[in-house]
Amino acid sequence: MILVADSGSSSSEWMLHLPDSDPLYFRTKGLNPYFVSEREIARVLGEVPEIIPYISEVHEVYFFGAGCHTPDRREIVSNALSEIFPGAFISVETELLGSAYATLGTKEGIVCNIGTGSDMAFYDGEFLSPSLHGNGYVLGDEGSGAWFGKQLIVDFLYGKMPRDVAKLFEEQYRVTKEIVIKNVYQKDRPNAYLASFVPFMDEHRTNSYMDDLLRNGFDEFVRSHIMTYPNFADHECHFVGRVAFHFDLQLRDVCDLHGVRVGKILKNPIHPLYEFVIKRELENSII
Repeated sequence: MILVADSGSSSSEWMLHLPDSDPLYFRTKGLNPYFVSEREIARVLGEVPEIIPYISEVHEVYFFGAGCHTPDRREIVSNALSEIFPGAFISVETELLGSAYATLGTKEGIVCNIGTGSDMAFYDGEFLSPSLHGNGYVLGDEGSGAWFGKQLIVDFLYGKMPRDVAKLFEEQYRVTKEIVIKNVYQKDRPNAYLASFVPFMDEHRTNSYMDDLLRNGFDEFVRSHIMTYPNFADHECHFVGRVAFHFDLQLRDVCDLHGVRVGKILKNPIHPLYEFVIKRELENSII
């Protein structure tokens, strides 16, 4: 059996190929190895009731995850998966490569992730070009859920948020300086905490303050990511992630303004990613 996973910092989606029935789908929390330890990854997977009956039958695992850019981080995930699926072939790649497979397959183009974090690279139909982006929520992540969450909190704490919006924000989240500091500087997965305010933006997307914030954030992303690629106008640009998906109107407007050709915008890549991997591996097994 083949298990495929797409893991962001906030949540992970998994699909297991079952030869004689529909694939098994389940979710876990995000398993970014910068914020979650090897032991924690193994614990999370070991407590998923859906997968337990099939553990001994899984012979291949393809994991595409946020934070899996370097060998040491990929090893953290690989070791955890090997503990749960002993004897299985384990492949750990970046979340961005999974997004490229899901949107482009074997065609070339530009792929962008805009979810909890943000990243971008050119894909030649087989490999991603080296990327200068994806520098995390402290140094980058322009236009992402974490970036927008940070702007909301800063505007609220500094009294820069419009009064009507601030009142609703306070009623919904009861945010204080102390709570923010504890969640950002002392607790696990601070980027996921910052991104947790995205639903508030979605609820009030028609508010002029929120609309301006969204357009400014996407403008930052397009300028600092897409437009740094010299031939960006020659290729379609595909987007993956809940932030890109939910706020596609503002994203499309900003892209049009800068001459970016928008292709697919997917909320979650797991289904087309799963189909790509399964087709590839089944074809390879026949050769």
